Amino acid sequence: MPVRKPSTERRRRLGVELRRMREHIGMPINEAATLHRTDRTTVSNTESARSGVSGDRVRVWAANYRCPETGYVDALADMAKERGPYWWDEYRDSLPAGLLDIAEMEHHATALRSAQIMHVPGMLQTPDYMRGVFAEAVPAMDPADLERHVEFRGRRAALLDRSESPPCEFLIHEGVLRMRFGGRKVLRKQLDYLLEQSGRPNVTTRVVPFEAGGFANAGSSTLYACGPVPQLDTVQIDVPTGVTFLHAETYLVNYRAVIDRMRGRALEPKASLDFIRQAAKEI
Repeated sequence: MPVRKPSTERRRRLGVELRRMREHIGMPINEAATLHRTDRTTVSNTESARSGVSGDRVRVWAANYRCPETGYVDALADMAKERGPYWWDEYRDSLPAGLLDIAEMEHHATALRSAQIMHVPGMLQTPDYMRGVFAEAVPAMDPADLERHVEFRGRRAALLDRSESPPCEFLIHEGVLRMRFGGRKVLRKQLDYLLEQSGRPNVTTRVVPFEAGGFANAGSSTLYACGPVPQLDTVQIDVPTGVTFLHAETYLVNYRAVIDRMRGRALEPKASLDFIRQAAKEI
């Protein structure tokens, strides 16, 4: 028997969407199995990502569920296609699965919106700044594990160099510009690098200054990845025990509003870069 590929957040998301499609029309799983000319176990295993599914099967099931949204179905069928291996698969036995899922999510995103409260966004970090951030991890990382995390985060940043890189908007609170992870010299070089990377045509950086006051969700950082259709957007948030992915419709609506409200408090891109330059001079 061939070894089944490990489940990923993307595969689990596909199963969730197939289940939502079935439940949207109120069809019990037994009835769906009969309609698909298969058994209940196959439907259940597919919806829970214990079994893979082909793009053709996705289209057949969607037709059986009378799903009228062709763009949504096309995107799900594309998710079902077996591809790879990808670069992040090299780290499957040495890094937490959640980190690999973030890289996969970013790779497939059509746009990225990041809201950071205390750290420079990962894709815009220098290696020394990364080391300063990872040095604060609890429990502490051993040197080899820390360098592996630095290497992995650096490779994620290669997304910005792709010929068809997704547009990225980074919302950064002023606190990010003041926290000296790695020390004064490291932060100064980090801010210079942030300015350099913000000059990319696919990168927009906006700063929310202290004087802007409070804003929604001010206590945590958020990465909002846009899918090929709005139903397949994903929110990723950091928690003390790892990473969490959210994709229920209510979460997507609320987090879009959260980022939009933070964006409304932020300076315009040009003013933001001037703000970062001034902050760098003050270090």
